[in-house]
Amino acid sequence: MNVLFIEDDMIESMKMQRAISKFESKHNIIEAKNGEEALAILNEGNLPDIILLDLNMPRMSGIEFLGVLKANPRFKYLPTIILTTSENRVDLLKCFEIGIAGYIIKPLKYEDYEFKLKRVFDYWEISELIKA
Repeated sequence: MNVLFIEDDMIESMKMQRAISKFESKHNIIEAKNGEEALAILNEGNLPDIILLDLNMPRMSGIEFLGVLKANPRFKYLPTIILTTSENRVDLLKCFEIGIAGYIIKPLKYEDYEFKLKRVFDYWEISELIKA
């Protein structure tokens, strides 16, 4: 599965790489440090199967990125899962209003993070995905 991981925090990127290295299935992770970089990747034609998106980023927030993504006919059906520390209900509601596929709150304990991430990957491995 091809995954676009949009995250500005290097520690979070390392944590993601560490977690998926333990999964049985191998995944291709394309990383972007912000929404602008992610849009450039998408515009090059590198369409992922799913997008994992942090909300709190510089230059373009996750919610701003979602607005641009879902307004584009080429990208609007890409399943986008929020992976964030924000427990703000306003953020959650806004993201679902825009059209996300899920909202995952990053737990503090690494083992819980790995557990949640594994469940996300397991689900999307068996879900029928739209191929562009």
